[in-house]
Amino acid sequence: MSEVPATPRTRVGGVDVELNGVNAVSEAERHGRPRDLFWPWFAANVSVLAVSYGSFVLGFGISFWQASAVSVVGVVASYVVVGLVAIAGKRGSAPTMTLSRAAFGVHGNRLPSLVSWLLTLGWETSLAAVAVLATSTVLGRLGAGGGTGTKLVALLVVVGLIVLGGTLGFTVIMRMQRWITVVTAVLTVAYVVFAAGSVDWATVSAIPAGDTAAVVGAFTMVMTGFGLGWANAAADYSRYLPRDASSAGVVVWTTLGSSLGPAVLLVFGALVVGSNPGLSELVGQDPVGALTGILPTWFLVPFVVVAVLGLVGGAVMDIYSSGLALLNVGLRVPRPVAVLVDAVLMIAGAVYIAFFSANFLIPFQGFLITLGVPIAAWAGIFLADLAARRGGYAEAELLDARGRYGSVRVLPVVTMVVATFLGWGLVTNGGASWLTWQGYLLGPIGGRDGGWAYANLGVLLAFAVGFAVVAVFGRAAVRAQEARR
Repeated sequence: MSEVPATPRTRVGGVDVELNGVNAVSEAERHGRPRDLFWPWFAANVSVLAVSYGSFVLGFGISFWQASAVSVVGVVASYVVVGLVAIAGKRGSAPTMTLSRAAFGVHGNRLPSLVSWLLTLGWETSLAAVAVLATSTVLGRLGAGGGTGTKLVALLVVVGLIVLGGTLGFTVIMRMQRWITVVTAVLTVAYVVFAAGSVDWATVSAIPAGDTAAVVGAFTMVMTGFGLGWANAAADYSRYLPRDASSAGVVVWTTLGSSLGPAVLLVFGALVVGSNPGLSELVGQDPVGALTGILPTWFLVPFVVVAVLGLVGGAVMDIYSSGLALLNVGLRVPRPVAVLVDAVLMIAGAVYIAFFSANFLIPFQGFLITLGVPIAAWAGIFLADLAARRGGYAEAELLDARGRYGSVRVLPVVTMVVATFLGWGLVTNGGASWLTWQGYLLGPIGGRDGGWAYANLGVLLAFAVGFAVVAVFGRAAVRAQEARR
């Protein structure tokens, strides 16, 4: 049965609320240029949380130069994937996980939509929790508290901003992200200037180099923690562009906006944490708040502003895309209601992390790698399917299981399941007891305790398998779809 498209927007209290959901946007709503994509993607990724990733990368036991190469190459390569997926948005006018129905079938697509929803929900929850922890730490240093009451106030403010932007929708998010981009860019530069005084080049340069397995592991973590975590949302923001917008421009501006901030901040983070080895343990407990120890007291207020705004910028886009993914899972409610459902779960998760969890890093890395495997498989399948298409999408039929895309396309669904099974067999999260079942295929390369165990090759394998299978065996099905009238 065909789904009913939403009306574009309504006004509540004089404010426009976007109602577009799984449907394609109308031609009248399409506007802008590819370079407009720079603003939301920069704002979503300029968070000082990327500085903490410098600690995570060095944690693999590699040198500063290795960490720098891994950071820059991993960030840019992963966001190129995001840029390529974004092309589908301007071709098909619909959200990413709606366009994914062309590859998986209208009902078969519920599997990747569920994974996408869990991933974006996890990200928005983590970002909200980190913002709360950072605010509490800063206020504690300023003598204004830092206990439970402070965390509750911070939680209300952070969640309020995230839910407001996600509920109002695309137009508000695009405006909001422009301001966040300007403010966070200026304050982040100021943070780098002040924190640069703590860099000790002699200490950094003395960090020994790691082996190939360690480098690959760090590279995989960067890929998973940055671009692959956004690929499933890429078309949500490019779908409002005109159909004749430059595809190359979409890729370039998405990649540039997404990768510029993280690439610089990751390398700087490796410098700071490498110079101050004691920071590593603190970063694992409070990834952003731990960075305040190297700042002058008077700069703490600007720091918490840049920290919270950067984290909110990412979480707003996550909760918006998470709501769209939830609709594609099968929830039949207006898009703003889906965002509110998400918000309830986000608040519960953020409360647990901020108030009850003793360590942020271990569960966070486990979350990244575990969901990174199936989302990498999906990204490979989606890009192979997109590459095989000569034109756009039959947009109305994306909402109808009786149309050319059918109910379930067996090859992509089975490929995603198999690629995920293979991928989980080649990853491990030793610090998370609930993930000890992973790594069941590591035996031939040294087992769970071998040097390659933490390289997490399963993420890269899942992407490669998904892309290769559909590229070779799925082209005929795409041709049949495009030939159908």
